[in-house]
Amino acid sequence: MRRQAHGGASLVSREARGSASSDFDVDFGTWRRPVRTRLVSGVLNTRIGMLVGFAIVAGTAAFLSGIALGKYAVPFEEVIAILRGADLGFANTVVLEWRLPRAVAGLVFGAALGVSGGIFQSLTRNPLGSPDVIGLGAGAFTGALLAVLWSDQQTAITILALAGGLAAAAAVYLLAYRRGLSGMRFVVVGIAVSSALTAVNSILLLRMSTSVATTASIWGQGTLLDVRWPEIVPAALCIGVLLILVIPLAPALHQLELGDGTAASTGVRVERARLGLLLIGVLLMAVVTSIAGPIAFVALVAPQLARLLAGSGGATLAGSAATGALLLSVSDTASAHLFPVSLPVGVVTAVAGGAYLLALILREASRR
Repeated sequence: MRRQAHGGASLVSREARGSASSDFDVDFGTWRRPVRTRLVSGVLNTRIGMLVGFAIVAGTAAFLSGIALGKYAVPFEEVIAILRGADLGFANTVVLEWRLPRAVAGLVFGAALGVSGGIFQSLTRNPLGSPDVIGLGAGAFTGALLAVLWSDQQTAITILALAGGLAAAAAVYLLAYRRGLSGMRFVVVGIAVSSALTAVNSILLLRMSTSVATTASIWGQGTLLDVRWPEIVPAALCIGVLLILVIPLAPALHQLELGDGTAASTGVRVERARLGLLLIGVLLMAVVTSIAGPIAFVALVAPQLARLLAGSGGATLAGSAATGALLLSVSDTASAHLFPVSLPVGVVTAVAGGAYLLALILREASRR
């Protein structure tokens, strides 16, 4: 009997071990691989890694092209030599002081806009829930215009642009909140607030002198032309800190996409997580707007392209950052060199974003 019992126990043990091992042999799909270490455990989407890798390669090409091309052309090998510390005289001034800040801004600001758009589209569960659509960019522009009326100091412009973006976000949140936050209501209220702020911005432009209003109007289209190191360094540091802060909140963002009730049942403190993510998304948009003006459509298009290319149904903040950086860098290079005159980058992104939306509409219509 003991042998039988012992044998039965061994059989149960083997069956338990077999079932346990079979639980881990889960097919996550062609592009997903399980990752298990002592510290973390999860599933890695290799398509996101491929997307980030492609964005790095293409973004580097756009980055170097933006530095090399222009009326004073600098060969690529000289650009690389200068970036590695070589002294080539006047070419150093062209590369390091005139073009490098703009190229760096294209990558950093594009990543910030991509992550900001990914946060808002995930929280609202709406592809139109982009910060430039729901009025945050317009609010930051309002704050910047008020600063221009009172003072022309860059510090004042930056502070009031941040305050304007935060005030617009607070207004949209309070007006849209009704015992919870509905994504559709949030977007509709945001569009209304954006329209009102756009009218206010037009009034403020009319109160300025012709020269100041012209400069402000060009800046209001979104431009990286006059970005220099004194502006890009503190902005890049702020964006870097915000991108680090969003990492621990990313799991809560994925849970919030499933709804407040589901997120709360998994241990997420819904309102605290939502407010933290909203604050980071607003600050990312406001920092970019305070330096470069409201750049349209990058925050709207980048997260959607990232999801499409990564084959993901949820937020892909790493993919959104990579796609946003690539979109803005390529658009800025195109705005500077593909047209008879240099255009604000916001004009190029608006045209590209409009074409993307038109393609989506036609695609949806063809399905029906």
